[in-house]
Amino acid sequence: MRVYYDNEVDAIYIKLGNQKPDGAVEISEGVNVDTTAGNKIVGIEILNASKRMDIKTILSYELELDKKLIQKTA
Repeated sequence: MRVYYDNEVDAIYIKLGNQKPDGAVEISEGVNVDTTAGNKIVGIEILNASKRMDIKTILSYELELDKKLIQKTA
C-alpha cells in the first residue's frame, strides 16, 4: 500500500495494489474507489482531502492487522 498526497490539488490517493484500474466508483462526493474489471479494489482517491481529514495523520500512520485475516496462499 502506498499513500500519495498532491498538495496542489489537495488530493490523496491510496494505492492498494499494482493492478491498473479499469474504472472508478464514486462512493461519496469527492471519494472514488478505483476497481478492476473483476471488481477488485486497487485504489482510493479523496478530493479536498485537507477538509476531510488531518493530512498529517494519513501520511504518518500505523497499520495493525488481525493475524486471523492474513492467510498464506499456496
